[in-house]
Amino acid sequence: MTARDFREKKPLILFLHYFRPHLGLFVLDISCALLIALVDLAFPLVSRRAMYQWLPEKQYSVFFLVMALAVAAYVIRSGLYFVVAYWGHTFGIRVEADIRRDLYAHVQELGFDFFDRNRTGVLMSRMTTDLFELTELAHHGPEDLFISLVTIIGALIILFRVQWRLALVVTVIIPIFLVFLMQRRRAMSNASRAAKQKTGVINAEIESGLSGIRTTKAFASEAEQQQRFDRANEVFKTAKRGFHREMGLFLSVMELFISLLSVTVIAVGGWLIMDGRMNYIDLITFSLYVTTFVNPIRKLANFAELFSSGFAGLQRFTELMGTEPTIQDAPDAVAMENVAGRITAEDVSFSYKEDTEVLHHVSLAVASGETVAVVGPSGGGKSTMCQLIPRFYDVDSGSIAIDGVDVRKLRQHDLRRSIGIVQQDVFLFADTIRENIRFGKPGATDEEVAQAARRAEIYDDIMAMPDGFDTYVGERGTLLSGGQKQRVAIARIFLKNPPILILDEATSALDSVTESRIQSAFDELAVGRTTLIIAHRLSTIRAAHRIIVIQDGRITEEGTHAQLLAQNGAYATLYRTQNVGEMYG
Repeated sequence: MTARDFREKKPLILFLHYFRPHLGLFVLDISCALLIALVDLAFPLVSRRAMYQWLPEKQYSVFFLVMALAVAAYVIRSGLYFVVAYWGHTFGIRVEADIRRDLYAHVQELGFDFFDRNRTGVLMSRMTTDLFELTELAHHGPEDLFISLVTIIGALIILFRVQWRLALVVTVIIPIFLVFLMQRRRAMSNASRAAKQKTGVINAEIESGLSGIRTTKAFASEAEQQQRFDRANEVFKTAKRGFHREMGLFLSVMELFISLLSVTVIAVGGWLIMDGRMNYIDLITFSLYVTTFVNPIRKLANFAELFSSGFAGLQRFTELMGTEPTIQDAPDAVAMENVAGRITAEDVSFSYKEDTEVLHHVSLAVASGETVAVVGPSGGGKSTMCQLIPRFYDVDSGSIAIDGVDVRKLRQHDLRRSIGIVQQDVFLFADTIRENIRFGKPGATDEEVAQAARRAEIYDDIMAMPDGFDTYVGERGTLLSGGQKQRVAIARIFLKNPPILILDEATSALDSVTESRIQSAFDELAVGRTTLIIAHRLSTIRAAHRIIVIQDGRITEEGTHAQLLAQNGAYATLYRTQNVGEMYG
């Protein structure tokens, strides 16, 4: 289904769509639930027949045979409950897994701008807590509703055959409760939706706090961080207050209804006995059925709570699934083949926010195999320019092209497979070194991984580790040094082997010795590739064929190192400030 389907179709219709692949389990669950309801309906009838016929007529053998059958029926009923509990939950989990699969796949399609606006913890809440409640709704919702309706309707049919006057009284009372149930369901659903939005705050705060725990300790800011958490925790404590208020009101009225129903049956039944229109056996039968009503009514209450929580989660799910990716392949998007790596930007302007333009009418041409360094003050637009090339964002005006084809007319997958990016803040997955390198080329052999490590000059470091390539790198690579993480990222790019390379301040966080060691790996990596080097340190651009200076979103200078020094402009000032005269001779 498309994002448009999730915006236009009813949430329940979308929800039921996920039942289809697991229809067999759903039918098994409902069938067992039906048999359970039939057993519950049969016992009061059996009791009535026993009091009317078998006991008065001393048909004891028939009576005990039927009692034995009743025991067998309840044994089977317990087995049916096992099926409902085990396979019903299995059905719910499979539905949840399918929903989470589609949600994760959709989130991966969303652009950088979406993640700029949404906190990770809130998204995690939508993928975990919300979907767990959908599992409960998928399993218990149809089952509870089905058992309740079958039991109540079946019991009423039987009661009308026993004593229609008393059955009519019961029939009048039950719809009153059902009307109240439907009214409170909407209020509970709204309250649950509001609670979920608030509980996302605590999840986001936990995720942020744990991710930044090293920074917290480095600044000895545990007390301040605890205060932030406590504020979020206070929001959590009150988040479900409205929902619990609505649920408490519903449950209290339900208990009142059950009690009044029992009293009404005894009172009206007693009056009918006094009037000679009913006997004690039928009143006992009514009382047994009223007792039978209690469980279905409680299931209806449970369904109302499940539906309120689950439907709120379902709405949040469909809302997220209905979010259109801002970056999409054009209908006539073309594949990239035999990429030479020629990059051209023509009159490019871009802004993250409508009122703040970051790039102003930038034009640039990079030849195939050329290495171009992009320097300039922080915030000038260097990184932004390089994020537009792989189309992480779309230009506001102008165009960026690869080999003469506008990137908006290329398939995103092909475009990004053709570009290798190494950033200052290297992200490593919580896995082994082998798998982190292999991320550059899924399915690569161990020998290919090892060769990539050699070219990135990380092989010897890896082999010196106790577990070699199977060494676990920790969360975000925290068990490796900064230089080791950087070289693992470089190995990943060697394995990917893209025709275009972007080095985004890739060594600015490293010391001079480590930077020097990594620089040779970068030099080899750049051979034969179109390379853009974004740098603060001029020592990292010694292999550049050309240098571009970007200030305030505009290209202000362009040329070789010698030419720019001769201009005595911004580049010359930056060069003198960094005192790298000896390096460039």
